[in-house]
Order: sequence, then C-alpha cells, then structure tokens
Amino acid sequence: MVERSANTSQSDPVNLCAPYLVKLPVTGAAISLSSGSQQETICCSDAVAGKLDELQFELGEGPRWDALASRLPVLVPDTADGWHTRWPVFGNAVRATEVRAMFVFPLVLGAIDIGVVELYRNRPGALSGASQAVASNLTETTSWTLLRRILAQEPDHDGSFGGTEGSSLSRREIHQATGMVLAQANVSATDALLLLRGYAFSESRPLKDVAADVIERRLDFKPNPQRAE
Repeated sequence: MVERSANTSQSDPVNLCAPYLVKLPVTGAAISLSSGSQQETICCSDAVAGKLDELQFELGEGPRWDALASRLPVLVPDTADGWHTRWPVFGNAVRATEVRAMFVFPLVLGAIDIGVVELYRNRPGALSGASQAVASNLTETTSWTLLRRILAQEPDHDGSFGGTEGSSLSRREIHQATGMVLAQANVSATDALLLLRGYAFSESRPLKDVAADVIERRLDFKPNPQRAE
C-alpha cells in the first residue's frame, strides 16, 4: 500500500515552494516527495495547490504521475483545451477550480527519482522557454536540498546504505564509483558520494552494490534532459 503524509509550508522550516512563486509567472506551487511506497507533501503555497496535489494522489491520475513515470516535465497551458481526456476524473475535478494552466516538473538527480514540483496558474497560457529553463534550475536546487534532508534524517543501518563499508575492497569500489559519478554529473566528490548514497537509500540496496553497478556501467548519473511532454 502506498503511504502518504503531509508536511505543509506552515510546518516546514524552509518553504521550498517560495522561489517558484518569485521567479516564475505562476499562481501557486506544491512540492511532493515520491519514493517507492512513500508519498509526502513537503510544501504547498495555498489551498488550491494543496488540493491539486491531494486530488492526484487520491485519484491515481494526473500530470504528476506522468511526470514521475517519464521523468520529463508535463505542461498543460490550458485546462479547458481537451487535456482532461488524458486524465478524465482529475480533469473534471480541475474544471471546478480556478486552475487554468498546470506545469509539473519531476525532481530527479541522475538515476534518482525524488518527487515532483506542481505549479498552477489562474489564467491560461504556455510557459515560455526562458521560464522553463528557470524552472529546471530551481528543480535541481530543490532536488539537492531534499536529498540532503532525506539522508540527514535517515540513520545508517550497519553502514548498509550510507556509510563507508567495512572491507578495503568495498571502500576502493565506492571511491572509484564516486570518481565516475563526479565526472558524469559534473559535481564535487562530496555531492557524487551523496548521489550514490541517495540512490542506495531510495532503492534499499547496499552502497557497495550500487558502486559496483556504476563501475560496470550498468548505472550512470548523467543529468536528465528536461524536454517537456
């Protein structure tokens, strides 16, 4: 069963939704974690944004699910333009609100799926290329913030997911994989190890096994292209 909890902007020490409202021509925003069976709302800027997030979770349909599955933005410039045929129940519900456009961006870092940012506007219209680029930069920042927060809150269990594991061979593999991820993702060594730890945690796998997959080129952390559906 999928579990869901709420952590709205009122209780979150850092409102991650705020930059989207400041830097983009949108009315509201919501950010949700989505990892395996865990679904959690991190923040929502207003009641409408919260309702959109809640509806999609309850109905099991909507642009957030497409963005999660495709790892690409899903842009709906006009909610009155027949788009609801893709998500009929959700579409009918949205037509009863003030929402006239929706823009959903996945939160991904290399091979790690973290969640989604759901943006809405109370007037129709496409999101410009420049605004999409801004949104892409914002989602990368949000993804790193959430990944650090997740790993900081989760204790390492016998070093299985986050620590430097026991044998010298494991440590060498992790060091080698960290170097490869550093080159793939164009990040620091610290952040490369963070990506490895985050993937190991999200997949409930030992860090040494994830490192082996990177070394054998079964897994890479190249940035995800942000071409909208």
